[in-house]
Amino acid sequence: MSTSTSASTAQTTLAPATRNLRWRVVDIVVAAVLGVAIGLLFWGWNIIGGAWFGAADALTPGFGGIAVGIWLIGGVIGGLVIRKPGAALVVELIAAIISMLIGNVWGVSTVLSGLVQGLGAELIFALFLYRRFGIVVAALSGVGAAVAAWIFEMFYGSSPNFLKSIEFNAIYLGALVISGALLAGVVGWLLVRALASTGALSRFAAGREVRQEV
Repeated sequence: MSTSTSASTAQTTLAPATRNLRWRVVDIVVAAVLGVAIGLLFWGWNIIGGAWFGAADALTPGFGGIAVGIWLIGGVIGGLVIRKPGAALVVELIAAIISMLIGNVWGVSTVLSGLVQGLGAELIFALFLYRRFGIVVAALSGVGAAVAAWIFEMFYGSSPNFLKSIEFNAIYLGALVISGALLAGVVGWLLVRALASTGALSRFAAGREVRQEV
């Protein structure tokens, strides 16, 4: 084997370890587009999810958390598509800002929630060093966002959840975790796969992976 061939093989082997995590212009543009699109999704879910939350909470106090997952999906989708540090946080935060600007009953607290939830999702991608983006990591990212939301609501607002019973908070945490794993994580992963199959993500690893499977 020639020296040049050996060097080429070594570079190929090392490529994943030296993957560029710096943001490109296309990453910034897509993060903004995803944030706006998911913000519109949040706006629609404010009605559907809000009604579901109220009905579930009336059935069992705390169980309303089962409807929250869609509001956590921005961080999961951002992380899965862009795969760079900060992507989950940025997309979830932009989506929250859009939801607030369109108008909802929560006002500025929407942005604060988006910030915290985005950080929760971001932490999971960071724990995997931005190298794994399968359905399990997506589900865990949704759980990270859910736990972050639970902590935030435990202490924020005029009626924080720490004033409520241990039973309520335990049920609410469990419902949030399930909803985060399924509605944010699994649904988010499926949506990214569907989007990638259209060719819209051809400049991203998520799009190239789907094409290679076909």
